[in-house]
Amino acid sequence: MLVNLKYVLDLAEKGNFAIPAFNVYNMETVMGIIKAAEETKAPVIIQNYSRLVTNEEGYYLAPIVLAAAEKASVPVCFHLDHGASEEAVVRSLRFGATGIMIDKSLLPFEENVAATKSVVELCKAVGVEVEGEIGHVGTAANGDEQTTEYTTVEEAKTFVENTGVVALAIAVGTAHGRYKKAPRIAIDRIAEIHDAVDASLVLHGGSGIPDEEIKASIKAGIRKINFGTDICFSFLDKVFETSRDVYAIDLFMKDAIENVKEFAIKKIKLLGAENRI
Repeated sequence: MLVNLKYVLDLAEKGNFAIPAFNVYNMETVMGIIKAAEETKAPVIIQNYSRLVTNEEGYYLAPIVLAAAEKASVPVCFHLDHGASEEAVVRSLRFGATGIMIDKSLLPFEENVAATKSVVELCKAVGVEVEGEIGHVGTAANGDEQTTEYTTVEEAKTFVENTGVVALAIAVGTAHGRYKKAPRIAIDRIAEIHDAVDASLVLHGGSGIPDEEIKASIKAGIRKINFGTDICFSFLDKVFETSRDVYAIDLFMKDAIENVKEFAIKKIKLLGAENRI
């Protein structure tokens, strides 16, 4: 069933687990995620990256996500990931998104607050909640996971109180992409921010974080964890392995769908989201 962002985040907060948020890129990745969620009886977030929304792919992909979510026997939120502009936000709302992330984290703090608050007000008009971001969640290829510029408790509290976001992505040592070496997550900082703010905390850059770090971050208060890069690899690795003798595309894709499903099941179980419905 299609639900809003706050619905799944409230489930996670009440149950002390994290919602897996999977970025999807085509029908097959959507199918793999939905199959995993239904098999494990887990609530999930299916995300479209901002680029897909503002390019033509989102026009075709959004109806697939919506159809899958509405048919699913588990709660599914359809979310914009790293919305880069108001255009991406408006397009996502028109495409049927039930959650929005606006990422203005590269702006000075005050400008980030103002831009995020504007999007929160826009989305409020249609009953959609918003995720924001403060601090630098960079790119693993650049070694950004080694940053010590973590989000402070004061910044997080001020941001949430002045924007009205229901979810907040924080900088605590993670980065996007595959890590050159395992990141050091600031678990104590997560716990401090969780105790101080009235918003669900989000960990970006979930691909490649050691399992024990994931578990510790959830125990400290993380309620949503994003997986994008490893979804791509779980799909592409199987595509590259599949024989070219299988030329009917629907048959060719079956193993890739299964590989995405198996990857998603592992993450659902790791985050404690299994059997929550």
